[in-house]
Amino acid sequence: MACGYLVLEDGTAYEGELFGSETDAVGEVVFSTGMDGYQESLTDPSFRGQILVSTYPLVGDYGIADGFDQSDAVHTRGLVVREYCRHPSMMYGGRTLDSFLKKHGIPGISGIDTRDLVIKIRTEGTVKGAIVGAGADLDATVKSLRGMPLPSESNLVAEVSCKDIVRHDNGKGISVGVLDCGTKRGILRDLNARFDTVVFPYDTPADVIEESRVKGLLVTNGPGDPSHPAVVATAQKTVSDLCSVMPLYGICYGSQIIARAMGGSTYKMKFGHRGCNQPVKFDGRVYITSQNHGYAVDESSLEGTGLVANQINVNDGTVEGVRHKSLPIFTSQYHPEATPGPTDTAFLFDLFAKMVKEGRL
Repeated sequence: MACGYLVLEDGTAYEGELFGSETDAVGEVVFSTGMDGYQESLTDPSFRGQILVSTYPLVGDYGIADGFDQSDAVHTRGLVVREYCRHPSMMYGGRTLDSFLKKHGIPGISGIDTRDLVIKIRTEGTVKGAIVGAGADLDATVKSLRGMPLPSESNLVAEVSCKDIVRHDNGKGISVGVLDCGTKRGILRDLNARFDTVVFPYDTPADVIEESRVKGLLVTNGPGDPSHPAVVATAQKTVSDLCSVMPLYGICYGSQIIARAMGGSTYKMKFGHRGCNQPVKFDGRVYITSQNHGYAVDESSLEGTGLVANQINVNDGTVEGVRHKSLPIFTSQYHPEATPGPTDTAFLFDLFAKMVKEGRL
């Protein structure tokens, strides 16, 4: 494999070996603490615009398999690992991570001291970075990174949301809507097991959703900043218009959109939560959850909105879910469909189903 570098905007350069697509990449450098699930993470639309660092030292050992993708594309801009496994187990067919990244035009780099890199991110916060080849001008790369806007300054949701309304008739007799800000297939799988579903582009107006006669709406995960003006003018306004019309459930980015639509606010976290092992306290119990987010709901902003924070991250005290005091509205900052990850909180889809049928939380 060819030599290359991971370059950070602070001037740090990590030398390693390139694999995957022979292209350069720039993005926000973030890390995930999952021991597995690299294929699911790479294809998760919430990672749009980011270079993903795996804290687990060996990546690619079980290869790539049909059925693990969470969308039709790889959304990360690059992958950074300590060690890349070139000869994966044949258990899932033996397809390599290298060939998968080549197919999707995404570069990877191995041989990086990911422990040092993650400590830097945890200490200084997420940074802009680039994966470049051995012949790159590193000083020019650093200068370019410092002048580059963060990916979240773009409307990333528009890049990953569906473009047309999609209907799934599953013979369930009751329909719910999905406001697609970058949904994962795992969410649609769990909804389709309980409902007929109608998937709407993120910028669908409230009246179109009402006219479809869905009985509730799930606002999905997605990438970027929930306070982006294009999202505020579309998805946030739609949720604001529907909050007193039908039951609402928000997952991850959807939790932030609902909180903002009800009058709350969000903020960018220092390094976010990404992985399969985040503890959340909910109803007197601690659940292990799968998460992928860099923004959070500001609990102090919820006063007067009717929302209360009823789920809290055990590690850092951040908001992991809210519910409304009187309306059938609740959220989870984590992913109950958990692909990859634990299934501790899959019951939230049943809670949503109960809320839709009874019209109350």
